[in-house]
This record gives sequence, structure tokens and C-alpha cells, in this order.
Amino acid sequence: MAKERIVTATARPSEEDEPVVSTLRPQRLADYVGQSALKERLGIALEASRLRGAPAEHLLLHGPPGLGKTTLAHVVANELGTRAYVTSGPALTKAGDLVGTLTRMQERDVLFIDEIHRLPASVEEYIYPAMEDCRIDFTVDSGMHAKVVTIQLKPFTLIGATTRPGLLTQALRTRFGIVHHLGFYPVADLLRILDRASGVLGCESPSEQSLRMIAERSRGTPRVALRLLRRAHDFAVVRAKGVLDRAAVEGALELEGVDALGLDDLDRSYLRALGTTYEGGPVGVEALAATLGEDAGTLEDVVEPYLLQAGFLARTRQGRRITRAGAAHMGLAWRERESDADTGEQLFRAS
Repeated sequence: MAKERIVTATARPSEEDEPVVSTLRPQRLADYVGQSALKERLGIALEASRLRGAPAEHLLLHGPPGLGKTTLAHVVANELGTRAYVTSGPALTKAGDLVGTLTRMQERDVLFIDEIHRLPASVEEYIYPAMEDCRIDFTVDSGMHAKVVTIQLKPFTLIGATTRPGLLTQALRTRFGIVHHLGFYPVADLLRILDRASGVLGCESPSEQSLRMIAERSRGTPRVALRLLRRAHDFAVVRAKGVLDRAAVEGALELEGVDALGLDDLDRSYLRALGTTYEGGPVGVEALAATLGEDAGTLEDVVEPYLLQAGFLARTRQGRRITRAGAAHMGLAWRERESDADTGEQLFRAS
């Protein structure tokens, strides 16, 4: 049976529904670690909202999965003293799904739509007047008997999250007052997150060295860091008398297939296929997805962002290419060959 992947594009319901997971989330903006530029912008917007007694501006967050978009939605609601309603683009299949949620919301409540780029066009059309004028227009019947019914909504804040901002329509993007890209977290910020989380989980005397080892292998992603911490804590309880030391962390991460740089089995399979089957590239993502038996969207949203940041992968107009550093990490032989006539770049063969 294939091992369940630590790094995924979405949160796992089995984990997110656990009470302990909700306690790991910061509840106030002051407790939110990282993303300092966004915290400053958001702090000003929320303070202005409180002073005016009006809802906060609509907020669009984009970036790789697991960086805290859902957490920020709950933080905003807590700061405003209101409630957060959480849904996703694929879940809003028809206009009635959206209308049902919006009509239940009270003044200044927060609606969080994850994967907002996957909203059906028929549903997206209803969001425009809701965001701008706090109303929804329904057309009843058709032909000469058609009439428009207007439903007035209470002022609210929409927070949209997406891993693929390029797929958003211009009409939707321009209706957000604050648009911000979330970047990967440095190790220092991940250490602060893990230190707090280890206390909540009841880890017995975790050393800074063991927490740093988890942080360094977390791909700059808090969600991954917390999952690795939970796996290491379980390992320590069962095999290390509850002590979360370096040996326990090494054993847990080895069991999960996470290497020293945070790459897991799928990452290594990706680089191996690129470096051997396709001789280093260039190759299209669809071909790689077919070779690996994975969805192309999963590779683009989950695998490639970190490989690009680590310098193991290059995206070119011709397709994906493995870099010298990527080949070295995978232990693949590397030799130069003739230049590409179109780009003047060197092509490399890994064997």
C-alpha cells in the first residue's frame, strides 16, 4: 500500500477536524507568526474597520498551499468579533449554494472561499454585486414573465484564497481591496510555530535541535511542519518513551520518507523521471504527470513550487528542466551536451 503523503495541496479532514488542530491555530493577529508585510497591512485595515464600524475590505490571498490562508480568515473574524464561514470553490456548484451561505451571515461576518479560482462562472456572476453592493439579483421565470428579485445582504468581508491566481478572472480580482502573495516561511519562523505547537501537543522536553531538524525539512510550510511534528511526537511516544529528541525525530522522518532537504517520495520520483526518463528535459508537465501517474495540477501546485525555490528545477518556454543542483541531490550523473539552437542554453543529460 502506498504511503500517505505528508505534503498535500489541501488540508486533510481527518486531521483538521481534531480539536487539537484548532488549538494549534493562532486566534489573534498578534499571535500569527510570519508574513510580516501582510500582518502590517491587515492590522491597519482591521483597525480602520473597527473605528468605522464597517466590514473589512475584501481580501485575496494567493500562494502555495499550507501557508496559513484559512488560519488568517479565522484570525480576521476573531479580530472583528464576528464569525467565519468556510467553503471552497468546488463546493459552490450552483448559485443557491452561495446564496444560502450569504443570507445566513450577520453584519461584518467573514466568508472564506478556498480555491476561489475554481468557482463556476454561473456562481461567480452572483459574487460581483454581493461584494460591491451587498445584494444578489435573481431572475425568476423567463421570457415575458421574467422578473428580477433582489435579495439584500448584510455587509460582509470576502476572503478568497488560491494557489493559481492566474486562473482568476480580471473582473473578480479587481473587486478585492487587498491582494497579497504569501511566501514560504524561514526556519526561524517555523521554529516559533513548532515551539508553541509542541507545548500544545504535550511533547516532553523537545530540544531546539530536534525542532530545528523538523523546521529545516518542512519546505518552508507551516502545515507540513505541524504534520511532521505530530508524526515525530507519535513516534516518540511509541518508541522513545515520549522524549522528542534528535534520534526520535530522525526515526520519524526516515519512516515518512522525508530527506534532509524536505523532499518526499513524490518529489524524488519527479526529479528522477525528469533526470532519467526525459534526460534532464525540457519536458511538459502533462508528460511528467502521465509518467508519474499524478494529476498535472498536483505537480504544479504542490511539487514544483518548492523544487523551484530549492533550485532543483527550472521552468523554460520549452518545458521543465532539472538543474545541476537537482541532479546532484538525486545522485544522477551530469554531463553537458550541445547547445539548444533556439535558446542558446546548455542542455544536460542525466544518466
